[in-house]
Amino acid sequence: MRVIAGTHRGRRLAAPRGRDTRPTSDRVREALFSILGPLDGERVLDLFAGSGALGIEALSRGAGSALFCDRSPAAAAAVRSNLQALGLQADVVCDDARQVLRDAHGRGATYDLVFLDPPYRQAEQWAADLSVLVPAILAPEGRVVSESDRRAPLRLTLPLGDERRYGDTLIRIYAHDT
Repeated sequence: MRVIAGTHRGRRLAAPRGRDTRPTSDRVREALFSILGPLDGERVLDLFAGSGALGIEALSRGAGSALFCDRSPAAAAAVRSNLQALGLQADVVCDDARQVLRDAHGRGATYDLVFLDPPYRQAEQWAADLSVLVPAILAPEGRVVSESDRRAPLRLTLPLGDERRYGDTLIRIYAHDT
């Protein structure tokens, strides 16, 4: 797994060992960022970060800041390691995504780009909470990108802007409901 483009293009990323983390493939990340277009100072929230590949790709392509969240200590450690190896500064939180969203809302934080990649088998369990909690921290004209299995998609109640399939992976891009 590597950074696809930007200032850290070609640099390798480490993923946590085991089967609990499923990094977004290079092919899917490349296609996703082509759809998203240029990034210019966006505030990024990478929930269910795993290796941090999505948020790191955003930083490499011009995002201004990122907060990475994963409840797995191994995943949080992998994100920290990847950030350090690339010389990037970002916050990494090892906590439940719901709590991170509540905390962000409580301190008035907003994000321009939110990546949601919950464990595929749990997408349905997360949909209702994420549909309520994510809009509260989404900046005006912000976007939410969800990744899930096409057979068990993460269904958010935000306006759907785009949807693409890459094998069994389903990418949905939602807009802020203004």
